[in-house]
Amino acid sequence: MDVAAFMEERRPPPEIREQVDLQWRLEGQSVFLFEVRPRWRGQPGETRDIPVAKVTYVRKHDIWKLYWMRSDLKWHDCEPTVPSLHTALVLVSEDENGCFFG
Repeated sequence: MDVAAFMEERRPPPEIREQVDLQWRLEGQSVFLFEVRPRWRGQPGETRDIPVAKVTYVRKHDIWKLYWMRSDLKWHDCEPTVPSLHTALVLVSEDENGCFFG
């Protein structure tokens, strides 16, 4: 599973994507997954990103690390390491502990 396939499985139906959507971005060695929602008291069309997960490749050790954002707004390790981006996306999709999608 690549990120595009993961997104197609998890994104909400097109008719409600103005209210809630799931997107991703690549920054350096990290893939960030986040929800996009309208700002509650913002201007029309103004949105905010709500972090869901971060998967980072550690080149030195040839491993991937999976993180989730806690209520303290800091990223915390979810698993010590994962062997691949695919495995990390499967763990996010399964979300056994409700860390990513509640």
